[in-house]
Amino acid sequence: KRLADHNSGRLLLEKCLDQWGLPLDSLEVLRTEHRAPYLSWINGVWRNEPLPGISIGHCQKWAVCAIIEPGYWIGIDAEQKEREIQTNAFDMMAKGDELNFLIENSKMAIETWTAKEAVQKSEKLGMHLNPRDINLVEYNVESFIHDDLMVSVSWRKAGSKPKTAEDDLLDATAEAMKQNPEFTVGCKTVKNNL
Repeated sequence: KRLADHNSGRLLLEKCLDQWGLPLDSLEVLRTEHRAPYLSWINGVWRNEPLPGISIGHCQKWAVCAIIEPGYWIGIDAEQKEREIQTNAFDMMAKGDELNFLIENSKMAIETWTAKEAVQKSEKLGMHLNPRDINLVEYNVESFIHDDLMVSVSWRKAGSKPKTAEDDLLDATAEAMKQNPEFTVGCKTVKNNL
């Protein structure tokens, strides 16, 4: 099931990227240290144009995908809109006044849960960001119903981009040039030599 979820999410992402006119053969999906997916140019294509932010989610028979313009991060989550979260689980996602609100308005729990999951994804932290510590009024979040799903999307200005092997090579070259004034970079070509 997990492999099918993964594959359906990647297929949907591929279709979305194709709609945006991005060259699929030059892109790969990498993950941050917290397993958040992001787009990167494949090593060796030497392109550095900014790429859109992405997020992928799964719920039962559904895959969901969100894409946002470069310079932003996005998160998406979806759950069955009729899914009920047991009240004894509310304290895993809320505290204080928010917890009291959920106890009194348990029908709001699934929207709250998907919104907080979307925030965790847009922050690129996943469960490393405790849902109890997320105050939804501090984030850009939209929730809506699509068919039988409660869907939440969160977005924010992008933080720093993970470094690639090419970035490391360029940094090492720049450092070598600083350390050694005699350091040179060159290219040798030969004409008419087959």
